[in-house]
Parts: sequence; structure tokens; C-alpha cells
Amino acid sequence: MKLTDPVTGLKGIGPAAAKKFEKLGIRTLEDAIHFYPRDYVDLTHPYPVADAPYDTACVVKATVWSIGQLRRIPGGRTLLKVSAGDDTAGLVLTYFNNPYAANALKPEQEYFFCGKFSGKMTQREITNPTVIPVMPEGAPGLLPVYPQTAGLTSRTVARCVSNALAAVGDALEDPLPEELVKKYRLGTLAQALRTIHAPADWEAARHARRRLAFQELYLLQLGLCQLRGRSRTLSGARISGGSLKEFFASLPFSPTGAQRRAIAEIQADLAGESPMNRLLQGDVGSGKTLVAAAGMLLAAQAGYQSVLMAPTEILARQHAATLDKLLAPLGLQTALLTGAVKGKARTVALAAIADGSAQLVVGTHAVLGDAVRFANLGFVVTDEQHRFGVRQRAALAAKANHPHILVMSATPIPRTLGLLLYGDLDISILDELPPGRKPVKTYAVGTDLRARMFGFVEKQLAAGRQAYLVCPVIEEGQSELQSVTEYLEQAAKPLLPGRRIGLMHGRLKPAEKTEVMRQFAAHELDVLCSTTVIEVGVDVPNANIMVIENAERYGLSALHQLRGRVGRGAAESWCILVSDHDGEEAKKRLEFLCSTTDGFAIAQFDLDNRGPGDFFGSRQHGLPALRTADLMKDSRMLEYARSEAHALIAADPALEAHPALKAAVSRLFADEGSMN
Repeated sequence: MKLTDPVTGLKGIGPAAAKKFEKLGIRTLEDAIHFYPRDYVDLTHPYPVADAPYDTACVVKATVWSIGQLRRIPGGRTLLKVSAGDDTAGLVLTYFNNPYAANALKPEQEYFFCGKFSGKMTQREITNPTVIPVMPEGAPGLLPVYPQTAGLTSRTVARCVSNALAAVGDALEDPLPEELVKKYRLGTLAQALRTIHAPADWEAARHARRRLAFQELYLLQLGLCQLRGRSRTLSGARISGGSLKEFFASLPFSPTGAQRRAIAEIQADLAGESPMNRLLQGDVGSGKTLVAAAGMLLAAQAGYQSVLMAPTEILARQHAATLDKLLAPLGLQTALLTGAVKGKARTVALAAIADGSAQLVVGTHAVLGDAVRFANLGFVVTDEQHRFGVRQRAALAAKANHPHILVMSATPIPRTLGLLLYGDLDISILDELPPGRKPVKTYAVGTDLRARMFGFVEKQLAAGRQAYLVCPVIEEGQSELQSVTEYLEQAAKPLLPGRRIGLMHGRLKPAEKTEVMRQFAAHELDVLCSTTVIEVGVDVPNANIMVIENAERYGLSALHQLRGRVGRGAAESWCILVSDHDGEEAKKRLEFLCSTTDGFAIAQFDLDNRGPGDFFGSRQHGLPALRTADLMKDSRMLEYARSEAHALIAADPALEAHPALKAAVSRLFADEGSMN
């Protein structure tokens, strides 16, 4: 069978099962063999029943003593209890809604039971355990645990993967050059795949993961090298000879040194023979929009249009207002294009874009529409670039003849890791706050101080200021709307009586969100009770208090982004983190946030303590999803992979001499469309 064959060709997988597998992203045999276990259960060292630790997933080996009768319990559920044990203690297996559990068990037979244990010293209990028969030949080693979905157990997924590996057989072509495999002692791809799904021990599992992670990072770096090389060979719009003297003179303040440095880097790129492909990375409130505006002015002076794409309606309108304020005095016209711009306003905007009278276009995904035609697009900006995939950037760039591209992000990334990750982008960093900005004072408090905290909020409101109240989903199964509505009714309104409180959440329509934000910005509301939809870019200088409930549920970088919504005016500002979590790690993280406002230090702390997933998921950044590699833990491996990739691309830029590698790189980037 071929790698591209559907899994329906495997035994036991019909159309109904295939739909379930599709929910896990498994459609073909190739998908199946690259669907790696999320963990393993070690069957080689089972605990005696009496020593099984509480509330921790572990394994015991016990004999079934007796199987009880299936009972019906309230709520239409079923209950089955099985008695088992070993020489040290008894064990009760409790099965809810699993009437066929007894079919897999026989009295006097020995089994491995996996799960979380509770109960007493003399009798442990376990609910809905995983059961593995004890074979005469002994323990099978590490049992893979796969991500699951409704109707598919880890064991069913394992069977599918095993059958897929057997069916593919020798069709597994190893894309890595043989000399690379030998140099880094990686082993073959076939060996790694067989081992990752059925390792004999932890060392074997680690070795298999190392091989697969290296391959993933190597392919990633090859693709990024090609993207960079491709952009360097294209001829872009030459934008040179412009002047920013009048622009700087029109500003009510002097730009920071970091802003001037970034503008100079962009100005040099625009005048080059190849199109700019630059990441502008700046902490919250560091003034990225002003830097982008300078580039847009230079483009307009050379006769080119610019477009800025933002992830939300709120942010797009805010950018349009800011750019209009900065550039309208210099004669530039801005057109706003979002999903909410309809009728005559849309017709007028499209006409201004098409005939070139709108030198600046600001919008959401709406700017990607087929009806949007630019007269002479030369400069493309995407804001909060982790919200956009490579494909969306490419679609926007396709509306012009290889325009200059600037991607902006307020998500701080340590520079060394950024340089490795953004192989196709040059990087400018804004590491200074504009003059007049005061650091936000940050405090962590428990819920026992909530009434006192609201008293402090009330004092600020009485002084004419405004506040944000942010809460996540609090209870399991609770929707964000239910959570924020309950908080509004049960906490905000009773503790802030008589105050005008607005409600913001992800289920509001774009026009409704815009209206709520308009009311808040116009001070028609005193307080905004919201979910994290206000995390990015919202700018209300009069708001000087940010309260974040259940703060331990967020990563530090997300908390820092939220904190950046205040401190945008001249008034002293506060961020109050509310949490009753008593874990040492949570306390340490919140204490660190209270001690610094340096976004890059926070990002490094998050990386060191939580890994990159918190703010740095590769798919967030428009890069291919990484299945095995960890951009923090594997940073040294990433450096080796990058070095090897650069060497190979220098010798074989199009990978013509390495067809297997070329195909593998194309497949890795296929989901994002970045190699098209």
C-alpha cells in the first residue's frame, strides 16, 4: 500500500470509523504512522497495589477475584464493580457506563491496570482503568498512549497505527541524506517510527524522538532557507529617495532611539533590489504603528499604496484612526475595509483602493477578497502576525508584484530563538517605551481581598478613570459567555453599584464588539467586563486599571499582553492579578510578573519554565505544526539543523539533487501553503 492511501484500506476501518479518525487528523496511512503517542505507560515496573500513589497515573499488576453485577444508577447510567488485588492489598475496579467491561476480564487471571488510584490503605480504588492482559512472555515494555476522540480509544488508535506501519512496509523513503544520519547517529526513519510507537524502554523512546525531532527541524529550516532565498532573488518595488523630515516634525513627541533605528532599517530595505521581508517585534506599547506609518509614507511618496491587515475589527478600526491621525496631515488618504463595512461605504472604499486615491488601506481578512483590487500596492503590513498563517500573508502579497512585507508582533521572543525560528525574516526589535509612558504597577492578591480591591477600583472610577475586568472560563464545561455573564452579575455589579459596566466576549458580532469598544473609548462606560478578546491592541488611554481573575490560568506572556491594555496614558496605572492557587509554580510565575514589565524577560522566563507552547505554538506563527520537536528543549538541535540546512541550500538551492528532501519539505509546509 502507498502512504497516500486512505486508512479505510486497513482492516476494521470502515466509513464510520474513518470519520472518527479524521477528527484526529488521520486520513491516510502517512497520517497514521506520524500520529505519535502523547505519553507511555511503563509496564516494566508496576507498583504493588498497596504502594500505588494517589491521584497519579500509574500501573499495578493484580489478579481479578470476582466480577459483580451490572447495576443501573440515577441519570440512566450503569455501574459495574470488580474485585481484584495482589499479595499486598485489595483493589476495586469501578466502571461507569461501560457495561461490556466484564467481557475483557476473567476471574483468577492476572492483568495490568492503569489509571489514577484513590481509596484506603488496605484497599485501593480505580475508575474506568485501562486493562492489559499479562502475557506468559512477560511485560510488553512501554504502552503508547495516544490522543483520543469520542468513539476511539487509545488502543483502537494503536491498532490502526500498527496496521498502517505493516501495510506501508518498505514504502517508507528516508528523506535525510545518509551522511547526516551517520554524522548525528540518528538511525533510519523506519526504525524511529517503529520504535516511537512501540519502544522497549525509555531510552529507545528518547532515541526515536530525537531522530524524528531532528528531521522535523531540518525540514523546517530547509523550507525557511528556501523562502528567504526566494525572496532575495525577486525584484520588488524600489522605494527610495523619500524624506521623513516632515513626518518627524509633525509628531507631538520625539520617537525613541529604537523606533528611529527600526525606521532606518525599513528605509534601507525599501530602497534595496529585493523586497523587504521583516519582522517588527516590540513589547506592548512600544510604538510599532508609528514605525509602520513611516514606511507607508515612504511608499506613498514613491507612488505606491500600502495595506495593513489586523486580526480583529476593533484593532483594524483603531489602526485606521491612528494612521489617519499620523498621515492625513501629510496628505495621505486612508480607506477602512472590514466585514462590517457594507453598502455605499464599501463601494466607495473599493473604488478608492482601485483608483489609487486611497494610499493607505486598513482592514481585516476582508482585504483578501477577490473584489479588492489595488492600483499599485507596494507595502504590506500584517499586525499581530501570530494570528495569521503564512498562506494569508502570501495571499495578500499576491495582490501586488512582490511587495515589501512587514510583519508586526507584540509577542516577545528571545532574540536568539527568534533568529533561528524566523529563518525567512529579518528582525527589528523595539525595546524602549515611548516618553511619558509609566510602568504599570502589578500586584497579586487572593479572592479574600476582592471586596477591598473593588473599593480601590471604585476610587479610581470616582476620579474619572476606567477599568477592565477580565475573567476566563472558570468551571469545566462552562462557556466563556456563561462565565463572564456570571462574573458581571455576581461580582462586578454588586461590588460596583451604580457604575456603567459593559460586557465583551467572543460571541458578540463584530458590529456589537465595535459598538461596545466605542462606548468604552468614549467613556460612556466606566468598566469593561470581558474575556481575553481585549488582549490585543485595544487602546483606551483613560483606562488605568486591569483586573485579571484566575490569573494562574494564563501564561505570563498572555498576562503581559493583557496588562499592556492599561498604562497607555499619562495617569498611574495598575494591574491586579487575582488568584487563590496555592501551587509553588503558579506563585513563582505571578511574583515574577509583579517584579518586571520587561516583555522579553517575561518571554524568557516563560520559555525556561513552561516551554514555548504557551505563547509560541508554531502554528500560531504561521509555521508548520511540529509533532515531536520542542523549540525550547531542542534549541541546540535546532542550531545543528539550521547549520546543516544552510550548507545544503548553499550547494543545492532548489534541492534538485535531493528529491526525497524536496518532497518532504513541500509536504511539511503544505498545510500553510507557504511553499506554493
